[in-house]
Amino acid sequence: MTSFDSGLLSKPRAPSRTSTRDYLFQHARLPEALLLVGGTVIALLVFPYVSAWLLTGWLGLLLGLLLARHVLVNAYQRSPADARRKALWMRLLLAGNLCSGLALAMVHLLLVPIDSFALQAPAYAITTGISLCIAVVYASHYSVFLAFALPAWLPATLYLLFQNDPSSPYWALMGITVFGCLLLAVAFINRASRAVNRSRLRNEALLQRLEQARLQAEQLNSRLAAEVGQRREAEQQLRHNHDQLEQRVRQRTAELERASQALSASKAQLELALDASELGLWDWNLQTDQVFHSHLEAIFGLPSDSVISMRDDLNPRIHPDDFALVRHTLIAHMKGRTSTYRIEYRVRHADGHWVWIEDTGRAVEWNAQGRVLRMTGTRRDISVLHARQEADRLAATVFNTTAEGIFVLDTQLQILTVNQAFCRITGFSSEQVAGHPLSAIFSDPDYLRALQGAVSQLQAQDSWQDELQAPHHDGHHYPQWLQLRAVRNSEGRLAQVVGFFLDLTDRMQTEEQLRQLANYDSLTRLANRSLFTRRLQDAVQRAGQRQQTLAILHLNLDRFKLINETLGHELADQLLAETGTRLLNSLPQAHTLARLAADEFVIMLEQPASTEQLSALARHLLHELHCPLQMGGQELMITASIGISLYPLPAADAGLLMTQASLAMQHAKRQGGNTFAFFSEAMQARSLERLQLENQLRRALQEDQLVVHFQPRLRLSDQRLCAAEALVRWQHPQQGLLLPGVFIDIAEQTGMIISLGEQVLQQACRLASAWQQQGLEGVGVSVNLSVQQLRQSGFADQVAACLNRSGLPASLLELELTESMLMEQLPAIASNINALKAMGVRLAVDDFGTGYSSLAYLKRFPIDTLKIDRAFVAELQHGEEDRAIVRAIILMAQSLKLEVVAEGVEHAGQLELLRQFGCDEIQGFLYSRAIPVEQLVELQGCPAF
Repeated sequence: MTSFDSGLLSKPRAPSRTSTRDYLFQHARLPEALLLVGGTVIALLVFPYVSAWLLTGWLGLLLGLLLARHVLVNAYQRSPADARRKALWMRLLLAGNLCSGLALAMVHLLLVPIDSFALQAPAYAITTGISLCIAVVYASHYSVFLAFALPAWLPATLYLLFQNDPSSPYWALMGITVFGCLLLAVAFINRASRAVNRSRLRNEALLQRLEQARLQAEQLNSRLAAEVGQRREAEQQLRHNHDQLEQRVRQRTAELERASQALSASKAQLELALDASELGLWDWNLQTDQVFHSHLEAIFGLPSDSVISMRDDLNPRIHPDDFALVRHTLIAHMKGRTSTYRIEYRVRHADGHWVWIEDTGRAVEWNAQGRVLRMTGTRRDISVLHARQEADRLAATVFNTTAEGIFVLDTQLQILTVNQAFCRITGFSSEQVAGHPLSAIFSDPDYLRALQGAVSQLQAQDSWQDELQAPHHDGHHYPQWLQLRAVRNSEGRLAQVVGFFLDLTDRMQTEEQLRQLANYDSLTRLANRSLFTRRLQDAVQRAGQRQQTLAILHLNLDRFKLINETLGHELADQLLAETGTRLLNSLPQAHTLARLAADEFVIMLEQPASTEQLSALARHLLHELHCPLQMGGQELMITASIGISLYPLPAADAGLLMTQASLAMQHAKRQGGNTFAFFSEAMQARSLERLQLENQLRRALQEDQLVVHFQPRLRLSDQRLCAAEALVRWQHPQQGLLLPGVFIDIAEQTGMIISLGEQVLQQACRLASAWQQQGLEGVGVSVNLSVQQLRQSGFADQVAACLNRSGLPASLLELELTESMLMEQLPAIASNINALKAMGVRLAVDDFGTGYSSLAYLKRFPIDTLKIDRAFVAELQHGEEDRAIVRAIILMAQSLKLEVVAEGVEHAGQLELLRQFGCDEIQGFLYSRAIPVEQLVELQGCPAF
């Protein structure tokens, strides 16, 4: 090989570069100099407060560190470049920085008093400034900076953090904050420095390559010139050709230079174009799976050197829903089905959100078998474009699907476009109105004038709205709520008008329906409570102004609840509707009739003639309601109770008028119904007393004011106490001991009977269990039940739980039922009775003979005891019929193997007759009244008579 060839093929020299280490050692003296200068200033500040020897020693340490740094830098610069051991020099530099940082920390630890804010502020400011300057110097090398910053800040910060001085923790927190800011700032500067250094090194390498090219060209020219000189004498003939060749070489060199310049310009333009278009270039080698990708930061939010493999680095970022489509499109292109690979899909950005990108590419290299080896293409972020397209599609969808009619006008009132709701509401098609002025579409002059006036107002304001009568395509008019909004150009002038309108026909109909529902009863079509209250207020006001009278008749159907539960809600509703019709037909039109609640009606009469007229009207209404009524294949006869109140006496306002009428109605109902009553002051007093007693009874149940007394039962066969009936008493705080007749009816009507019965049952079982341990072994207890208790699903479970808590055997508990309970055909009652009997509880029929005449329930239910009502026992000595009834009951019970208990035995003659008839047990004042449990225990062993 010739020297010419070897010169052209020789390796280029490595580009000369100034390393980061050289930079650090060139500026290594500056931090120590800053530290010495700042230390001198600090020494002057704290001189009066710190020992002179300590300051002198510390400044001597700073000077020594500066001299040591000077020696280290000189030694580094004198050492040959090939002999510089990077690790050794860097360890020396790190050690020097460590000492410098500790020296700076001594300002906080030793020199500045912790209780002097005047010294702390300037001293800590100087140390912060020194740290900031050193951070700038060492920002290019993060570990060198940390070697200084950590010993300079951490010990001092920890020292101040745990001092008791009030300001020290705040200085410590400030130190932590500044230290964190320095770390963050140095990190950013270090990152920028590295980027600049990489760019500088690339530029130096490029310049060196250009220099090598120039040197090679000069070598080529010199060698050519030498060769021409050597052959000049022998090849005189070729000189002319040589000159031409030399000229051609110069031309070719110039052309190459121009081509190189054009290529550089083209490359710069291409880079600018790529930057402007935000396209990311990618080049994928399918054999090695290596990929080159530009603009990673802009598209993926990733560093430029973080993507190496297509499968490992980019494919996992594809949205799972789009991955199959991307794979299918890519395979289709590789198999030659498509000329280019183009697809839009989502990728995950570095911060976690999804980005829409447009990916375009093609295969550029294949092997002999036609397998794709390399692909290139571009990617760009189209999220904004995609969002804009989605927004346009959404706007178009909303425009066409909204229930409001929408149209767009120009300033000449020509329709530009309409939506589907416009066509549906107006009856015009879009072809009939688009591009036409309003005057050619709507012939109603009033509507056109309103629109023209509205558009004129939009010149000065942005919106206008009003309710209009708009013409329909078929000629009729409909109520329209129209709203116009101005669209202005960049100069603020009116460019277009957008109109929104609704057909108010349905809304008006709905409002009318709501008004009917709000003021009238849907079942009877009568006025409801709300409308009647307003009319009553107006009537009271008129009557007060004119000094006239006013009457209210409050009507309530008797036993409607029974009809509702027996015949069902549908027939009950028909009954209410028929009642409303009968009342309406029986009243003059001048009167007001309303339905207040389920079976409550009210009638208002203005200026009634007299109470006799009101009585006659009430009797007439009761007579009309009592007429037979055919409903559901059955004949019904209904009755009602009517309460009457007058204004202004005794009622002084509308509220009292309604209240007093209701009280009078309740009084009529307590009299048996099918009657009427005028309000009186005595009714109100009784009502208030009853209300107070009801509230006090609720409190009594909560505060356990109820007590249980026991009336003993005597077994006649052995003259011994065999059982006791639990009778509830109310230990009233003010009124003393109250008997059941005072409060049982209230408990039944208000539903408190369930809670009351539960408390009585619990007390009775607990006390009966206790007297078993006190000498009354085998003496049972009987408890009266309410029908409401027996109707409860799971009542038998409550009894079982009560027995378990008290420890009373079930055989010693007897529950007393009435005949009316047993006659009710309710599954819950039968289920509870059977369950009670299954657990061993005894069942008794109380007040036998006073209820229903049918005795079928004695066969259907497992009864143990019959209790003869005291009404038959009271006349036992004087009435033959009563004696016959009692004898028959006892004989029937004996034939059914039932025990018989006679209640209300008060005389010895009654006892003797009952003994003769074969009665098993007696109960009454002759033996004992109801007594507390303590006296019941004492009764055991005492002679009966």
